[in-house]
Amino acid sequence: MLKGQIVSGDFSKIVMRVKADQEVELGELLVIENNNEKFILQVYDLIYGSQISQQNLEMVAGMNLEEGSFSIMDENLRNYQLALLKPILNVGDKSKTCKKLPSFFSKIREITKEDLFFITKPENPLYLGKLRSGSKEMDFNIFLAGRDVLSHHVLIPASTGKGKSNLMSCVLWEILNHTYAGMLVLDPHDEYYGRTGLGLKDHLQKDRVSYYTPSNPPPGAKSLKVNLSKLKPEHFQGAISLSDPQRQCLYSYHKKFQENWVFSLLNEQKIEGVSFHEDTISVVKRKLIALLNLDLVEGQLHCQGIFDAVAGENTISEICQDLENAKTVIIDTSFFSGAIEILVGGLITTEIFNKYKYYKRIGQLDDKPVISVVLEEAPRVLGKKILEQGSNIFDTLAREGRKFKVGLIAITQLPSEIPKNILANMNTKIILGIEMNSERQAVIESSPQDLSQDNRNIAALDKGEALVTSTFTKFAVPIKIPLFKEFAAVKKEKEFETSFSGVGFS
Repeated sequence: MLKGQIVSGDFSKIVMRVKADQEVELGELLVIENNNEKFILQVYDLIYGSQISQQNLEMVAGMNLEEGSFSIMDENLRNYQLALLKPILNVGDKSKTCKKLPSFFSKIREITKEDLFFITKPENPLYLGKLRSGSKEMDFNIFLAGRDVLSHHVLIPASTGKGKSNLMSCVLWEILNHTYAGMLVLDPHDEYYGRTGLGLKDHLQKDRVSYYTPSNPPPGAKSLKVNLSKLKPEHFQGAISLSDPQRQCLYSYHKKFQENWVFSLLNEQKIEGVSFHEDTISVVKRKLIALLNLDLVEGQLHCQGIFDAVAGENTISEICQDLENAKTVIIDTSFFSGAIEILVGGLITTEIFNKYKYYKRIGQLDDKPVISVVLEEAPRVLGKKILEQGSNIFDTLAREGRKFKVGLIAITQLPSEIPKNILANMNTKIILGIEMNSERQAVIESSPQDLSQDNRNIAALDKGEALVTSTFTKFAVPIKIPLFKEFAAVKKEKEFETSFSGVGFS
């Protein structure tokens, strides 16, 4: 369908006069055909145009308002809309980045499925939703290369209520259909497993879901207990604030007493040749007792939280084994303080990262699935203020994880709080609606594709609409994310049919 015609512009701003009977939206995809090639363009702004001077337009408006109907022009010819377009791709025998202008006065039409022949389903696919042109959902599935995308980190920035949880639920459900990735989900709202509603427990592959909770585990779930012997000083980085002497105290006790270091520190056992100020020991004890929910009475250690002196010996190793088997592990952190959640997440992440570094050294890494760690409210561990206190495991992953097939999915409302070098390392960004201009700019400036003209486009995204910019896509792809309840119902039906295909009944 004809939408309009080029009337002016330059390479970064092609101006199209919109046909009078057509509507054009922000983010809409359009096509120009020149000879044997096509240009795919996207609308990034809309303005009014008129052949009548501004003074006369104001006069006509005044006459209409004060005197009733008045006109001195043919509205369809003299007044019109102009759409500002940016070239996205030049599609000939193959698609490539646009480096030239289409012909002047070229006619522009709406995009169709046939124009997208160059977008194919990759190996290890990760389904995200349908292609979107403006607000119109097209019957065209968008897949990313799941293994590459997850190992090279994903950022999901969005304002409250724009559909972050819905997107993540769909992604986790989809990944269970494949075996290329193990997912570690730190769930501060206890929403992904589906304890009280629809969730991953309802998937046909629910045997590949491990759910750990500290409170009343439902059938099939596991109680979250971690043995104190598994804690190391580096796990506390980012969880609690420590001065240099306090940090040295932790490392000294761990070096001397190994697995019994926490109990030894709380009992203030002496370390030969090493002395700490009594205030340092006192403060460290108080911080550990408060964080780990411990109590020391007459030399006896009483554990009241998830950290235990007896139970939980194999919890971390079992979680790591599940991740290596491409399972999805959900840790219910809804009962924890933020510090405990960071401590538990850092403990598990450190262990799996060290295992994968070992696999690379011995040449076995290629046989392992990608591991992806889902971080809600990512600035808690990747924020500028947190990292000023020292690096942590999540910062290390953002910088080095791709080499070892361990990636992050960082979810946040405030991407500007994350340092630019970390944002730049997030090679895929699934951008939902962002209301604050400063937050939009932080994402735009760190995106793999040029989004300098997409500020209004991002601001106008409704719930469930997203813009996917990635080093693994040819352009920034607008998508419509399905509603999780509908997505899961359709997927369950298809999975059920597939599981019985070719089976005869007598």
